[in-house]
Amino acid sequence: MLTVKAIAAPSATEPLVPTTIERRDLGPHDVLIAIHYAGICHSDIHTARGEWGPAGWPIVVGHEIAGVVAEVGSAVTRHAVGDRVGVGCMVDSCRECDNCRRGLEQYCARGNIGTYGSVGRDGLPTAGGYSTHIVVTEDFVLRIPEGLALDVAAPLLCAGITLYSPLSHWGAGPGKKVAIVGLGGLGHMGVKIAHAMGAEVTVLSQSLKKREDGLRLGADHYYATSDPATFETLAGTFDLIVNTVSANLGMDAYLGLLAVDGTLVEVGAPEHPMPVSAFALIPARRSLAGSMIGGIPETQAMLDFCAEHGLGAEIEVISADRVNEAWDRVVASDVRYRFVIDVATLA
Repeated sequence: MLTVKAIAAPSATEPLVPTTIERRDLGPHDVLIAIHYAGICHSDIHTARGEWGPAGWPIVVGHEIAGVVAEVGSAVTRHAVGDRVGVGCMVDSCRECDNCRRGLEQYCARGNIGTYGSVGRDGLPTAGGYSTHIVVTEDFVLRIPEGLALDVAAPLLCAGITLYSPLSHWGAGPGKKVAIVGLGGLGHMGVKIAHAMGAEVTVLSQSLKKREDGLRLGADHYYATSDPATFETLAGTFDLIVNTVSANLGMDAYLGLLAVDGTLVEVGAPEHPMPVSAFALIPARRSLAGSMIGGIPETQAMLDFCAEHGLGAEIEVISADRVNEAWDRVVASDVRYRFVIDVATLA
């Protein structure tokens, strides 16, 4: 076992603290990654604070991991020492079900093994990227192209793929009108990616305070949803809407913005159910769907796409001793648009 430095949440109510954890010895197909940067996702906070149920404390979170291969197992063929690599929200799956065989490991019929908060094939709890090293089977390690700096690449392993997957699946591209609801850690990547795909992009945000940012990132239009006129002006407009916010919205109003055969995709996770009227769907053959990250092949395609188009996350790099402050700022929506921990500062 390898002892490494980490940052852990001792309980749902205590601040994060420096600690050490054990990583398994390398198996034949394992890769040891020296983590350089770890993005902070709101999911980390929800999990560590018990907002999605008991977390099995103490817990080390983090599923936006970018670093360099430090060692490989004897049978590894996909990666070599010194390679620039990343790890996202999964570190394994059953690999046998129909979904896994199709490269849709995120929808593994037996449940994928999360980067943290799961139990690995070795029977040990998984621990995430708020640490100096991680051991991952080679099939779930992604190649980070040379065109992407590691710090801006880290959030792509969650925020990037969470938006790339629905935009790709539902055909965002030239001639398509796409709306991104919310310009935050997820939404800002949605704007960048949809614009690079060639779609006409609109941001739907509660206010206009981030309008300048939205247009700079690639939006063609920017509307405030707090203005009732927005829903009248844009009624029946969009081929695709991706909702990135986790607040409960009036779904019927947003569905009314879809054109015939349009789709609204949920990637945010609101705390409470959101009622939907059948008559918000039926008159225009509209669809309401959900999407969760992407499989390993699609995540690699996303990284390659972002490198080709020069797309990285908008980040604020912080030292490890500022993680608690950063978490409070995430909850307060006081970041543009993703915090990234410089793991080299982990004491």
